[in-house]
Formats: sequence, structure tokens, C-alpha cells
Amino acid sequence: MANILFVVWRESVEALLVIGILFAWLRNAGLNQGMKYLWGGVVAGLALAGALAGAMMALESVLPDGSIEYFQLAMVLIASGLIVQMVFWMRIHGRTLKKELEGEMSQAAAKANWWGLMVVVMLAVAREGSEAVVFLYGLGLGSGSVGQTILAIVLGLALAFLTFWLLQQGGKIFSWRLFFKITEIMLLFLAASMLINGVERMIGLDWIPGLVDPLWNTSMVLDDTSRFGGVVGALTGYRAQPALTMVLVYAAYWIAVVVALKRVSAKQNKPKPAPVAAQAASQSGR
Repeated sequence: MANILFVVWRESVEALLVIGILFAWLRNAGLNQGMKYLWGGVVAGLALAGALAGAMMALESVLPDGSIEYFQLAMVLIASGLIVQMVFWMRIHGRTLKKELEGEMSQAAAKANWWGLMVVVMLAVAREGSEAVVFLYGLGLGSGSVGQTILAIVLGLALAFLTFWLLQQGGKIFSWRLFFKITEIMLLFLAASMLINGVERMIGLDWIPGLVDPLWNTSMVLDDTSRFGGVVGALTGYRAQPALTMVLVYAAYWIAVVVALKRVSAKQNKPKPAPVAAQAASQSGR
């Protein structure tokens, strides 16, 4: 259940960040009349995420027995792709997230469009909540006992509030930049784990060949069926006896991710061209 705790923790902190930015903006601007719309948007966003969870469970319950495994496989692969997409989205928009949210809030406040403000909050919270729902389903939310699942969710939420409080203190040791850097790596490993889970299922369904199965056996070092090995496997995709196909997919995944991250970093660090007016002034000064 460590993967469920991690997902709930990470997604909750991100949602709290969005709510915190908007709350601070309203308070600093003296727009207390917008607070009820802020919290209304939070409730509406959570309701939308809950509706998505209910729809997924309802869909699973009406699917024929033979189709459930295919549906779960599809959700595992979708969740893996969404995690990677979320990491890249935060890498691109993380620096300007505060500015973008405050800009949308300013436009709504200038027009006294409090319902528009509520929609902004609702969509932001619904996005985080919906991502969490898809991720948790992909991880197999109902695979463990109900008690363990509830405990993991409660602990994840509690840890998220504690983390958010610590980050808001502006400490030098635990900063937002460090938080996102560490959790970004953990999320990419989790996405790799879900991808390998999907590949493993496809090999089991004879959709793709395993090629050499197993390629090696490291059970003596770390058995992925043990409690600790299971946690490592769930968070990283480790298998003690992997098929060659799984190893090739895992390697291809990390090569693609590293190359894409380097391209994003290079684009962000690329110096922006000076405005035309500034260039003209510089040339005339010469």
C-alpha cells in the first residue's frame, strides 16, 4: 500500500498548493467575499473527482467477466502515461503556475465574476482529484484489504497536510523546489512500475512474447514476493525474474524520459531574444 500512500500524498500536496495560492491571493487582495466561492470550487472539484471514481467502479461492475482484465490493463497503461504527462506538465508550468492562477483570478475579480472564480478552482481541484482517481485505480485500489487501503489514504492525506505546512514555513532544508525534484523522480519510477505491470499482464495474456523468460533470477538478493521486495517492486518496477521484453521496455522508457527531460530543460534554459525596441535602443546607443 506504499504506492497508494505516495500517490495520495503527492496529489494532495499539489492540490493544497493550488488552493493555498488562491487563498493567499484573495486574502492579500482583501477580497473576502470570494472565499465562499473558493471553498465552493474545492467542494465541487472533489465531487467531480468522486463522480469519476464512481463511474469507473460502475463501469467495471457491468463489464463481462472476460473484459474486466482488459479494462484494468488499459487503466494501468493510461495511468502510467498520465503520470509521465503530469511530470512534464509541472516541469514546464511549475515556474509560472502561481502567476497563471493569479492572472485568472484577477480577471474574474475585475469583472466581479465570482462564479468564474469558482470554476477556476473547481477545474484545478478536479484535475488533481481525477488524476489521483485514475492513478489509484491503475495501482489496483481494491487489490488489498479495505482497512489497509483506507489507512493508506488517511495517512497520505495527513502527511500531505504536514508536508504543506512545512513547505509554507519557507525552510531552507525542505523547499518546494526540493519537494518537486524528489517526487518527480519517484513519480517517474512509479510510472515505470505501472508500465512494467501492464507489459507483464500482456505477456500473461499472450499478446506479446516474453522472448527470454526469465532473463535472470535475483530472488536471492531481493525477492519481489517478499514484503520489502514487493514495496520496491510496486514503487520502481523491479522484478526478480523479469522477461527480456520487460527489460527492453523498461530501458526504452527511461531512455525516452531522460531524452525528453533534457530537451525540456534545454528549451527552458535557452536565452530569450531581446525585444525589438531594446535591440534598437542598444544599436542607437552605439
